[in-house]
Amino acid sequence: MEQAKDRMKLRTLIIDDEASARARLRRLLAAHAEIELVGEAFDGLEATLEIEQLKPDLVFLDVQMPGRDGFEVLRALRSPPLIIFATAYDEYALAAFEANAVGYLLKPVARERLAASIERARQLACSASERRDEAARIAKLASSTAGPLEQIVASRGGRLLLLPLAQIVFLRVEHGILRAHTADENYATDYQINEVARRLPDPPFFRAHRSAIVNLRRVREIVREPKSVYSLIMHDAAHTEIAVSERNSQRLRKRLGL
Repeated sequence: MEQAKDRMKLRTLIIDDEASARARLRRLLAAHAEIELVGEAFDGLEATLEIEQLKPDLVFLDVQMPGRDGFEVLRALRSPPLIIFATAYDEYALAAFEANAVGYLLKPVARERLAASIERARQLACSASERRDEAARIAKLASSTAGPLEQIVASRGGRLLLLPLAQIVFLRVEHGILRAHTADENYATDYQINEVARRLPDPPFFRAHRSAIVNLRRVREIVREPKSVYSLIMHDAAHTEIAVSERNSQRLRKRLGL
């Protein structure tokens, strides 16, 4: 059994927006028989699709990338593989990796550190309990690094799209999925509404009720309802009406001076 584990191949994916960094890592990995390179990705959007499609055992993940950074990629995955971060972060940022005992490589990648990281990944791959512990550490790290949203990553027809915040009229949970509505379209996202509410700029975004967030700059009309609550008619093609909860109606009055 141990011999079989020793021969285990780790199906591996490289994700980095720099072609030279991918090429260097590819050359270094060629010396490791336990690594089976199954693909590469050059940005955070492609990374999400490649991980979901290829289902690798191990991913070398760049932290700073366009579209989605490495942490956003992880937050979008339901079941992330083993991760080795590749980063040029300074010492302060590296403390987050150390605090969570998560594997990382500093760029440019050194052969000795790479070999140690691969050995650690191989050991984790052989133990279900250690893999679960590692997944928990990765999830904690990804959660702790969630910064402000600068765009919404949405999906349609197997493609991932970047929606500027200014185009978002409202976001609403529909059939268990948070959908981003623009003036004429709506798109599925893989965010949780509480996460989005924390990370969107306030103002202009406002939590109307537990299942909807609106862009107050895209409100067409405010309707006062009984019991001092409000409804917001949005500036989309359907003139969608969003009810504001009683508690949040009080906040809306203060916000807008109603």
